[in-house]
Amino acid sequence: MTDSLPANADRRFCQVFPARPESVGLARAAVVGFARQVGASEPIVEAVQLGVSEAVTNVVVHAYGDAAEPGPVEVAAALAAGELWVIVADTGSGLHPRRDSPGLGLGLGLIAQVSDGVDLEHRASGGLELRMRFVVDPSAGAQTA
Repeated sequence: MTDSLPANADRRFCQVFPARPESVGLARAAVVGFARQVGASEPIVEAVQLGVSEAVTNVVVHAYGDAAEPGPVEVAAALAAGELWVIVADTGSGLHPRRDSPGLGLGLGLIAQVSDGVDLEHRASGGLELRMRFVVDPSAGAQTA
């Protein structure tokens, strides 16, 4: 998964959790700690917190619905060129419409609202990879452009 992170990433975080409800809080706390460590402002930290919560919850609820045991949820983050990239990935069944979904279907829209960019990719190995981007230092992008 690290090959999906921005080039020249100088600070990285990566951890794998089981796709269980208790992992939502653990993953959120880990990424929030990383965001603070790399100097993200409190509004950015709050946005990261919400984005990670929604993304990991989506994996817990949707990715492994047919599996006897929940699979992994991979959470990675990197700071590069003034941007914090957060990636949440699974090896589950992929994204499919569900009429029986227990949620309101607002998670991805909420992530798009709180982040500065979001992409959702099907992984060649199966599952999905959600990439969120948060501008931490707007001046860093101008210096590297």
